[in-house]
Amino acid sequence: MLRTAINLSVRTFHTNASSSIKCNRLEGKVAVVTASTDGIGFSIAKRLAQEGAKVMISSRKESNVKKAVEELQSEGLQIEGTVCHVAKAEDRKNLFEKTKANFGGLDILVSNAAVNPTPDFVLVQNTEEVWDKIFDINVKSTFLLIKDSLPLLKCSKSPSIIIISSAAAYSNPYSSLGIYSISKTALLGLTKITARDLASDGIRVNCIAPGIIKTRFSKLLYKSEESHDVAVSQISMRRLGMPDEIGSVAAFLASSDASYITGETIVVSGGTESRL
Repeated sequence: MLRTAINLSVRTFHTNASSSIKCNRLEGKVAVVTASTDGIGFSIAKRLAQEGAKVMISSRKESNVKKAVEELQSEGLQIEGTVCHVAKAEDRKNLFEKTKANFGGLDILVSNAAVNPTPDFVLVQNTEEVWDKIFDINVKSTFLLIKDSLPLLKCSKSPSIIIISSAAAYSNPYSSLGIYSISKTALLGLTKITARDLASDGIRVNCIAPGIIKTRFSKLLYKSEESHDVAVSQISMRRLGMPDEIGSVAAFLASSDASYITGETIVVSGGTESRL
C-alpha cells in the first residue's frame, strides 16, 4: 500500500510539473531526437517542444511515429516525425533531410537510441552477434549520427549535441547489464573526445546518464516487487526516476543556460553511486 501511495504521489507531482512549464529557452531552435516515440526519448522530445523548439522525432516503426506525432501535435507542439533505424545510413540521411525540409536547419541533436537484446548475467557466455548488435546501435550509430548531423549543426548559431548514456556506465549494482554497461561506458569517452574535437566549431557535446527510469525499456529492473525493492534500495532517494526528469535535464543542456558546459556527463539517478 505504501509503495502504491509513493508511486501515485510521484506520478501526480510530475504530471503537474510538466503541465505548468513556462520556459521558452529553446524558442526558434530545431531539434532531432532519436528513438523518441516512447520512454525517455519521448519525454525529451516533448520537453524540448514545450520550451519552444521544433522537434523531429523518430523510431524504427512507422506506427509508433504516427501515434507519437499525433499525441504531441494535439498538445499544440511543433512536432514532425519520420522512420529512422539509426544503424541504416539511408535512414539517417532521410532524418536530417526531412528535418531541414520541414524546419530549415538543426540546432540540437539528441542521440537516444539503444538496445539491450538479452540480460547477460554471465558476460563471457554471450555471443559475438549480441556484442555486435549492442555496439552497432549504442555506440557506432551514435558516432555516425553526430557525423551526419555536422553539416547542419555547423550552420547553427548555438549548436548542441546530447548523448544519452546510462548510470550503468559506471561501477554499479546492475549485474544483468554487462555488455550494455560497457557500451554505455564507451559513450562517456565519445562525449569527451567529440566535445574537444567540435569545440572549435562552437558545438557543445554533453551526456546524460539516467539511473533506473520508469519506462518499458528498463522494466526488467523493477517489474517484480522483489526487483523493485532491490533497485530502490540502491537509490538514495528511495524511488525510481520518471522520464520527464531526464527531459528537463536535456532541455537545460540544450539551452543557453548551459552555454559554458561541454564534454560533461550529468548523472540523473536519485543518488545511486556512480564512479568509474
